[in-house]
Amino acid sequence: MNKLIIKLIKMYQKHISPNTPPKCKYSPTCSEYSLQCYKKFNFFKAFVLSLYRICRCNVFSKGGYDPVPLNMVEKSIKKSLSIFDQINHS
Repeated sequence: MNKLIIKLIKMYQKHISPNTPPKCKYSPTCSEYSLQCYKKFNFFKAFVLSLYRICRCNVFSKGGYDPVPLNMVEKSIKKSLSIFDQINHS
């Protein structure tokens, strides 16, 4: 299912987004954020994260840098690097 959604997002980015004025207040854009979510997570989690992001992208939000959350593997690597860094600086 994720592959289909990824294709649809890429079609949107290629054919629709360039023909509309930039509106997204966030970096990465909402479509890029969703694309990264569907590449990184299962369908349900990617859907929830994407929907939450799109709902936050409105006239009342400040916007700014809002990266896709880390997955379990990335969290584990980050934790390992943090421990390694602490050992090296001791």
